[in-house]
Amino acid sequence: MLHGCTVQELVDRVAGKWSVCILVAAADGPIRFTELERAISGISRRMLTLTLRNLERDGMLVRTVYPTVPPRVEYSLTPMALELHAALLAITTWAERHRTDVTLAREHYDARTAS
Repeated sequence: MLHGCTVQELVDRVAGKWSVCILVAAADGPIRFTELERAISGISRRMLTLTLRNLERDGMLVRTVYPTVPPRVEYSLTPMALELHAALLAITTWAERHRTDVTLAREHYDARTAS
């Protein structure tokens, strides 16, 4: 019997800060580790490695190793991850459209609740 992950576990995994950054960075095609490292501000090499492994394990990324010296490794999104990327674009578009509204709401709330 297969023991699948829960919906909450999957949402936690793909909605994590670094997972989202990696999925967005890899959306335009294969990308190398060092390119991901440069594209994602603030991520450590260890965190990048762990997140890439988790996304590969979950079927979101394909890791391709080319037999060169030194070995060249590229990551690309799977069809499932490309579908997720479309949803992430909708969310980021929404966030861009409403970030000023949220800032104003926060300022209004903070002014109203200040002691």
